[in-house]
Amino acid sequence: MNPKVIIEGAAQVSAAAKDTDALVIVAPAPLRAALEGLELPQEWKRAVEGALAADRALAEGSPAPTVVAVPSAPGGRIVVAPTASIAHDTDDCRVLSEASATAISRAVLAGASHPLLAIAVPKEARFARTLEVSTLSAAATAWEPLEARESPARRAPPTQLRKLTVLNLSSQAAAWASALETGRALCRDLVTGGPERLTPLRFAAYCEEAFAGTGVKVSVQRDVSGYPLLAAVARASMAVEHHKPCVVSLELVPEGPVTRTVLFAGKGVTYDTGGADLKTNGGMAGMSRDKGGAATVAGLVRALAERKVPGLRVIALLGMVRNSIGEEAFVSDEIITARSGVRVRIGNTDAEGRLVLADLLAALKEGADPASSVLVSVATLTGHVYRAFGPYVGAIENEPARAQGFIRTLEEAGELLGEPLEFTRPRREDYLFVAPKAPTEDVLSSNRLASVDTARGHQGPFAFIDVASGLRATRLPFVHLDISGVVVTPPDWQAGKPTGSPIAALVEALEAGQRR
Repeated sequence: MNPKVIIEGAAQVSAAAKDTDALVIVAPAPLRAALEGLELPQEWKRAVEGALAADRALAEGSPAPTVVAVPSAPGGRIVVAPTASIAHDTDDCRVLSEASATAISRAVLAGASHPLLAIAVPKEARFARTLEVSTLSAAATAWEPLEARESPARRAPPTQLRKLTVLNLSSQAAAWASALETGRALCRDLVTGGPERLTPLRFAAYCEEAFAGTGVKVSVQRDVSGYPLLAAVARASMAVEHHKPCVVSLELVPEGPVTRTVLFAGKGVTYDTGGADLKTNGGMAGMSRDKGGAATVAGLVRALAERKVPGLRVIALLGMVRNSIGEEAFVSDEIITARSGVRVRIGNTDAEGRLVLADLLAALKEGADPASSVLVSVATLTGHVYRAFGPYVGAIENEPARAQGFIRTLEEAGELLGEPLEFTRPRREDYLFVAPKAPTEDVLSSNRLASVDTARGHQGPFAFIDVASGLRATRLPFVHLDISGVVVTPPDWQAGKPTGSPIAALVEALEAGQRR
């Protein structure tokens, strides 16, 4: 596992200064006004004001942090990190959290391993959680990709972030941030592990290691014959032993009575060639990250295990499979009876994620109580969601979930925590799009085009999953989160950094639901 950064709060700069080795100031321009609220010793304040006087770009919000030598400051240095002025209602906590991450990285490069982070937070309500969000962003800078950490050629950096003290961060907020970063770090490991490092069974083994001693029950189903759609996706991979599929089950049971059960399905395609409908023109690059849904669900459960939310039971199924190409590959026009009993005509083998989710949700709905349960699928499902919304989660829910206010609660949490989402409603056209074309099938998995070339290209898959899983015939609340636009920093899926989003918003929304 990635080394964990210790997170703590401090009430005063002077009290924390003796134990830290850099002071990092993050504030929106104009910086002089922000300095007034930090109660710095006069020598430190004069040094920063001198830097502002000497560098107009810094005073006006230069995006590059500046290191100012101040002998009496922690570690003899103050890192000044201005942002642009916050003047519009579209500005949110990400302005300061992104600057905090950049500034902490600069402090570490300067030689700091235990910086003191001081953030000038605007008073508007939308910035109420900025300290926690910025703490998360700063702590995440210590994360290294799994295969980089494991490489025998790895050279440890001269300095690493070991501890982070944040001015005015409460002990409760520090504990929250520590729990969230534990889960998000696991998610980042699982997203970025390569196609051979994290094959389906190796992904499962990593989960078993990560959840040891947490109270989360982990089981691995190697026989996937009970998931016919998932098994079809895996068919061509069966010839290679370590590419074989599995379903990972995670269960977190609270102390005391259970008042709500949330059931998660995570798409875990460890490599997506597109199958017989092969990805071409470089479209395969980055497809080891198509397991981002499963990675996000695993990270969420890990964070919830730290949070110990009263009354909340969580069950997750992660469908781990490789969509390979080969003589046994499944093909378009096949009709496969799903776990739910619904007959599915395959329209395109590169629309494999929805097949995996449909079987997982069919299993999860067995025995679920409409009054106290909600089913949530999480997946890097379509390119369309990024084309439509950019770097935001695409959320969609059925009427029973809407009556519960699931997405509304998640949206409110996301706005405060720097993980905003965009949501739409399923429409009749989405169900007509996947309606059967012949008496041989009950539903069509997809058309022949890429989702980005299809109208309502991420809403149609919701309709398919709803029907193919059998949920359409129930009153169970169902929510789908397409995270293709946020699983890594866009637009480069192959080289973008994993974000761990929307784990923070999900944790907050689930905790808020339990407080009602």
